[in-house]
Amino acid sequence: MSLVRLWRLGLAVILVSMGGCTEPPDGEDSAEDPAADDSIAAMAPGTNVVVAPLDASDDSLRMGTPRPATTRPGYDNQPAFLRTEPGLVWTAIRDGQADLYRQAGDDGDVTQVTETPESEYSPTPRPGGALTVVRVEADGRQRLWRYRADGTPAAPVLPEADSVGYHAWLDSSRVALFVLGSPPTLHVTNANTGADTVVARRIGRSLQPVPGQAAVSFVQLGPDSSVAIHRLDGKSLTTRRLIDAPTEDPTGDHAWTPSGHLLMATEDALVAWRRGRTGWRPVAALDTMDVSRLAVSRTGERLAMVVAE
Repeated sequence: MSLVRLWRLGLAVILVSMGGCTEPPDGEDSAEDPAADDSIAAMAPGTNVVVAPLDASDDSLRMGTPRPATTRPGYDNQPAFLRTEPGLVWTAIRDGQADLYRQAGDDGDVTQVTETPESEYSPTPRPGGALTVVRVEADGRQRLWRYRADGTPAAPVLPEADSVGYHAWLDSSRVALFVLGSPPTLHVTNANTGADTVVARRIGRSLQPVPGQAAVSFVQLGPDSSVAIHRLDGKSLTTRRLIDAPTEDPTGDHAWTPSGHLLMATEDALVAWRRGRTGWRPVAALDTMDVSRLAVSRTGERLAMVVAE
């Protein structure tokens, strides 16, 4: 689907009423046949970032017409909204080099954030306003780094942690890590002390902070390759199943709104779930858009999606 068509496309938006619930008990983690490793260094071409208005003001979800944030051929992916400004950052691969780019707002100029010999992936706001990224270093290590506001690397956040693919902050000191391996594992690591705990195995790549809680959601793959969204409690470091995913895609890309709606994309629709509901409800038809990663702004008013060309 061309970006010109996407620009003109008026999505069919469906009002979705949501309510609130208790979580069912968690199933046991499985360490059987591992999920395929998801290396962030793989250059998947042909993706762009689009941004759509999102409205959850009356306990329903409405999505407006998406507009492209990027329009060039190639890889523009892994969007994240900044905490302290209405800005969007993402990873772009140009001439074989992955760097971070930023747009100040829906109509703002696009500027390059990093320009280093190494590649930067998975830009993620840290509580307090800093930006952390997964840096693929010259020796091949994939470590979590803190970057300065001018886009220069400051220091590794976790000097001993290697093979980091993705991450999400539980609080200002503890971070959940997707660590590459067979199978991929979910770690909780303290950036101050270095204490590291493995809390789950056979997980998908998407790690998302749960709004208003010291918790992170992730995708757990079952021994039968089933896909379910689980919640990691930051206090007890225990996990509980929330709901089966609406798709069998093991990557499990999802995002939360500040009002507690969990969003995922199926082959033809953006769908949502909220505690108190037994199933997923449609939010908007996606026509022929092939949507993967999702990100929601701090205010819940904007939704970024990655669209395959």
